[in-house]
Amino acid sequence: MQHSSLTVRAVLYLALLLFAALFLIPFYLVLVTSFKDVAELRRGNMLSLPETWTVAAWLKAWSAACTGAACNGLRPYFYNSLEMVVPAVLISSVIGAFNGYALAQWHFRGADAIFTLLLLGFFIPYQAILLPAAQFLGYLHLSNTIAGLVLIHVAYGIAFTTMLFRNYYVSVPSDLVKAARVDGAGFFLIFRKIFLPISLPIFTVCIIWQFTQIWNDFLFGAAFSGTTARPVTVGLNNLVNTTEGVKEYNVDMAGAVITALPTLIVYIFGGRYFVRGLTAGAVKG
Repeated sequence: MQHSSLTVRAVLYLALLLFAALFLIPFYLVLVTSFKDVAELRRGNMLSLPETWTVAAWLKAWSAACTGAACNGLRPYFYNSLEMVVPAVLISSVIGAFNGYALAQWHFRGADAIFTLLLLGFFIPYQAILLPAAQFLGYLHLSNTIAGLVLIHVAYGIAFTTMLFRNYYVSVPSDLVKAARVDGAGFFLIFRKIFLPISLPIFTVCIIWQFTQIWNDFLFGAAFSGTTARPVTVGLNNLVNTTEGVKEYNVDMAGAVITALPTLIVYIFGGRYFVRGLTAGAVKG
């Protein structure tokens, strides 16, 4: 019986290693290609390690050299994404926390209808709101600005963040809220004293999810950003589609890694908290 269990476990681990290898091979190719020069790429051997390791492609992909409104490197776009993603994530998370708290614990007329309408936001495709969103940003004089991108991502993310926090706060016993209200505590005091201290897991989930979605977005960045407000995904597209001179795949690969690096770092250091946060409110009581 024990021998059979060990065999099953060995087969399971072997299958997991196989799937992990299939998943990581593309990333391996991107990474090793970014450290090769063009001459070595022409000789083939994509799977081999670089004969001579060089970071020239990384420096060129990062370079901020600009000609007019067009930049060859990712540096200005990278900083634009940071300026966009940090406030967008924080604002959408805070609004989602208050919405979820109100819908879960402060029962009022129409709460279920409001929550249902918010959930409809999941099913609205990005393409459906491009024209009205562009018109709305024009009314606010935020077209082609980072602030406009922040507003769009906050508005589009509220449905998801509200659902996350609402489902998490439902597991908190309502008797705690009732007792606090009897003692004279109000809406914000109850949130600060009871809900905020237990919200670290769900805030972690919300921040990781929102950061990934906003950082990786291309459509909103391409539609609503001007020449000085383009996010890094749009910058990467411009870099890859550059047609001047010889096609440098090593520079393209380095740019792809630079673009993906923040989300990789977030998941490497916060992945375990992401899973814990998703399951923290699964059991009521």
